[in-house]
Amino acid sequence: MIAVFSDTHSASGHELEGEALAAAREAEVVIHAGDFNSQAALAAWKEVCPRLVAVYGNTDPTGVREALAEYRLLEHDGVRFAVVHRRQGGETGLALFGRAHGADVVVSGHTHRPAVVETDDVLLLNPGSHAQPRGNRPGFATLERTETGIDGRLSEPDGTVIETFTWALE
Repeated sequence: MIAVFSDTHSASGHELEGEALAAAREAEVVIHAGDFNSQAALAAWKEVCPRLVAVYGNTDPTGVREALAEYRLLEHDGVRFAVVHRRQGGETGLALFGRAHGADVVVSGHTHRPAVVETDDVLLLNPGSHAQPRGNRPGFATLERTETGIDGRLSEPDGTVIETFTWALE
């Protein structure tokens, strides 16, 4: 299982609780699409998630930016992920970014709004913010590999399901 997060916005810790914390601890890989907001928050994530694949966001301080990249590519269980905090051009820009890197899934953050968008050839996934939803539902995502693709779920930190989705891979 892969757990996906973004936009923690914390001065001190990971701000995980409930099912979100359980998913982060149990996941084979945890993806974080940026905006930790402090080195202490990034350190807390690294302590909870042994395999953390993360990028920096637009509000991250210098220490976090020096520790993380602007974008990351990850191949896991036959699925190629491109991870970035945000891209100019909205959904079109994210889809172009994914195509340019041969991604099956583009993970992004920034909007604090949980969303899944299916394009012709790449899935766009924004897990929202588990800690600072800013008027949206708080969210995180979990992904499971199937024989034909990915089964996903956007959930609130307490486990309330926001949306489920399936993405077929060729």
